[in-house]
Amino acid sequence: MAKLPPLNALRAFEAVARHLSFTKASDELHVTPGAVSQQIKTLEDAIGAKVFRRTGKALLLTDNAQAAIPALRDAFDRLDEAARHLAAPGDAKRLNISAAPSIAAKWLAPRLDRFQDLHPDIEVWMSADMGLVDFSIDDVDLAIRYGPGGYDNLTEERLMRETILPVCSPRLLEQESPLASPQDLFSHTLLHDGSPDRDDSAPTWPMWLKAAGVTSIDGRRGLKFNQSSLVIEAAVAGKGVALAKSALAMADLEAGRLVQPFDVITPSAFAYYVVHPPAKGRVKAVRLFKEWLNEEAAKTRRKSSSTPR
Repeated sequence: MAKLPPLNALRAFEAVARHLSFTKASDELHVTPGAVSQQIKTLEDAIGAKVFRRTGKALLLTDNAQAAIPALRDAFDRLDEAARHLAAPGDAKRLNISAAPSIAAKWLAPRLDRFQDLHPDIEVWMSADMGLVDFSIDDVDLAIRYGPGGYDNLTEERLMRETILPVCSPRLLEQESPLASPQDLFSHTLLHDGSPDRDDSAPTWPMWLKAAGVTSIDGRRGLKFNQSSLVIEAAVAGKGVALAKSALAMADLEAGRLVQPFDVITPSAFAYYVVHPPAKGRVKAVRLFKEWLNEEAAKTRRKSSSTPR
């Protein structure tokens, strides 16, 4: 094509294609249905082909139009991202970070002062969010996600792997009911991590007990929490025995607030990833924060091999 169709015509087409309605598209674009119809005609004149067809009262996309929609939406997302960068300072001093509540509370927040000491000119704002951040809408520069990886249209870098291990307060080892073997869990409360990770590789208590050959204990009983950090805090308080993510429990293990009663560690298929839109990688504050995160993750990996059990 000698030139691209008008941007307003493409925008109107994308809105009508998403709603399959000229009226709803006009409401979204704050113009009249007639104006939307005129933009669609402009587009069809520019490309020399129809983009919609009607079947009775239904409005349908042509096959070529349907095939073009994903690329068009991706192009608008990229334009939106470019506009954000044009409007932002060239060397932003504010860095907006998003992380799941547990990794934010148990791993990231206790370390942030080290980054601040290294880069006092960068203002870090951290948001602990249950849901995944939408970089096209939310004002976030970088996120830490726990999952299997493979985040579409984002730059991702694995920060550290995770393992699952049983932990409890050392006070539980001093009680009358021993914890010498998994069978001894019969006399203790089980603490369950019900965080919405959807990590099928991480053992639940029923899975862990079955693997340990224990059939006399109901692995479903006990206290349930929707955050990994809450499970760890309950274990620190002596409320029972938890299956904890090792990176999140490490500080409490090092400080002696937690111990590992059984020498069983289960690898998880999930890991922690640093993700951001590709264009954010050119922002100096993002580059510096990623370098620092990798250094901290390396320290965590080294400590994990020497953490008291």
